[in-house]
Amino acid sequence: MANKTSAVSDEPIDVLFALHPKFNLMDFAGPLEVLTSALHDFNDPSSNAFEVTIAAAEPKVISEQGVIVGSQISWKDAHDRLADFDVVVVVGGDSDTVLKEKAEPIDLINAFSEIQKGDPSRERTLLSICTGSLFLAQQGILAGLSATTHPDYITKLEILCSQAATRDLSERTDVVEDARYVVNNLRFDIGDEDENPYIRRKSDAGRRPSNARKGSMSWKGSNTRRESIVRRAAMRLGGLRVITSGGVAAGLDAALYLVSVMVSEDTANEVARVMQLTWTKGVVVDGLDV
Repeated sequence: MANKTSAVSDEPIDVLFALHPKFNLMDFAGPLEVLTSALHDFNDPSSNAFEVTIAAAEPKVISEQGVIVGSQISWKDAHDRLADFDVVVVVGGDSDTVLKEKAEPIDLINAFSEIQKGDPSRERTLLSICTGSLFLAQQGILAGLSATTHPDYITKLEILCSQAATRDLSERTDVVEDARYVVNNLRFDIGDEDENPYIRRKSDAGRRPSNARKGSMSWKGSNTRRESIVRRAAMRLGGLRVITSGGVAAGLDAALYLVSVMVSEDTANEVARVMQLTWTKGVVVDGLDV
């Protein structure tokens, strides 16, 4: 596979779905539908924007709803090929068993973050759906970041993040309630933070943000540019974009954000139209998603 410094191009963006036994079917099927519906060219059905690979322990993996999905590669193969992927998607379902046994995709998550830290020249994204964020929390991936999960598991997420921070002597995680998704490590250099109205900080909570949009999407205007490799290397996790979504259907919104930032906002809106979805925007840390 050709080495890409960025996933934003006309070639397919390589996505790995990590499916553990008794995964939640909607956590998988919803984002899968969004990503496989995205095209680089609306008029060319063959211009798929994303190429999906499914990894699991066995050739067939059963969801908690009883539906069996065929995998394409094993966990071992996934680890061997991990550097080839632009995006890794971790879904929820039977999270207690994964956490207790420290089963896959736990090691896969760690390995992917280490690859990014070792090679910040490549743009990579780690996306968790619903309770998949608990796996990231247990491994300390969310240290110093903001995150969300299914509303019923917010307390669990807070506990896991706190335990990881104590264990690793790391920064705390800002757990965000009532967010469809939370995005960390903005992919654009949008100027001086003290003067730029498009950056929202925690201190701005009581101030209504501008309705303008810049930097939080794949905006191709001449006034913005993709960040330098040096800047990316200085970011947490080597600039790994970390997106955590709320419960189940919120994964659709997070996947639409991913389409907008890696392909174009027009493409995301077209996917939402075709799927008859109303795209509810989430929270972009140090940026706006409006």
